[in-house]
Amino acid sequence: MTGRDPGEPHRSATPLELFFDLCFVVAVAQASAHLHGALTHGDPASGVLRFALVFFTIWWAWMNFTWFASAYDPDDTPYRLTVLAQITGSLVLAAGVGRAFDEGDLLVITLGYVVLRTALAALWVRAGLADRARRRTTLRFAAGVTACQGGWVALLFLPDRAHLPGIAVMVVAELLVPVWAQSAGMTPWHPHHIAERYELFTLIVLGESVAAATVAVRGAFDRHHGTGALYALAGGGLLMAFALWWLYFARPAHTLLATTHQAHRQRFTWAYGHYLVFASATAEGAGLAAYADHLARHPGTSSVGAGLAVTVPAAVFLTTVWAIHLRPHQRRAADGVPFAVAAAGVLLAAWSPAPALVAGVFLGALVTVVTTRR
Repeated sequence: MTGRDPGEPHRSATPLELFFDLCFVVAVAQASAHLHGALTHGDPASGVLRFALVFFTIWWAWMNFTWFASAYDPDDTPYRLTVLAQITGSLVLAAGVGRAFDEGDLLVITLGYVVLRTALAALWVRAGLADRARRRTTLRFAAGVTACQGGWVALLFLPDRAHLPGIAVMVVAELLVPVWAQSAGMTPWHPHHIAERYELFTLIVLGESVAAATVAVRGAFDRHHGTGALYALAGGGLLMAFALWWLYFARPAHTLLATTHQAHRQRFTWAYGHYLVFASATAEGAGLAAYADHLARHPGTSSVGAGLAVTVPAAVFLTTVWAIHLRPHQRRAADGVPFAVAAAGVLLAAWSPAPALVAGVFLGALVTVVTTRR
């Protein structure tokens, strides 16, 4: 299990990695569905916070495996069995999302995380045994993952009032493990492979957003046989999805990862910043679904709160994609002005009678500007 060649030609995602992503769709869908419920029937502020924390566990488990597989992937039987164990953990984690959202019960989601992380720690130990040159780094990863897992389990025994600060501490600890481990030496990773893996997960969360919104809008149509506001929501939501996809894929990420982002600071900023990209894309579907429910309950009326559920995730996605994914390609400060204008317009669309459609128009205009300037 020695490190793979970072310059290996034609490196792409394997069928096992694609299967891994497919199973993570279940957890993403659960997080989106429960955020939708919180926005519609519960406490929006609490729902957003719980979504952010639950989605962190999903994203972090996915990202840790992605970077490990880029460095070490022998595709032999022990490796496949260990990855399948991680997939099992992701499904257990998905099963616990509802209890974490509705009751604050972390038992099942922590159990799934234990399975995921124990398998990952075993892979790091195996890599350390085989790759002597990077043994210090790999064993740091194994120790850090194991210690953090112990911390998550310990949270189960703390009183409820200590859960939120305890989770905050554990999130920081998790984020610091790769920084600490890589300070002992960098593991090999393939720029084109990493770019492709992040692109595939972006497609997953955008697809989940479209699916969640479609189901909700269809239900509203079935109950009300269609209204002008529902048509505007359906068309605007689709236009937003198209525009967000276009903007993310406007520039190739692998060119950055192969050049300027070889340095730790730029690489970690890009990798960690994608949490907001993935989370906001997932939340967009929940926001569109919540607005459809609002129209079903109050036909012919608009609500700024419901509108913000549509426009805030889109603005976060747009701003983050520009900051970490597109800005490094730009040569002039003025190139960021259209993105700032579009982000402001998308946010202000919450006060319009058709927030999805107005936000979609702003995003479509930005796509036109970006495309014509290439």
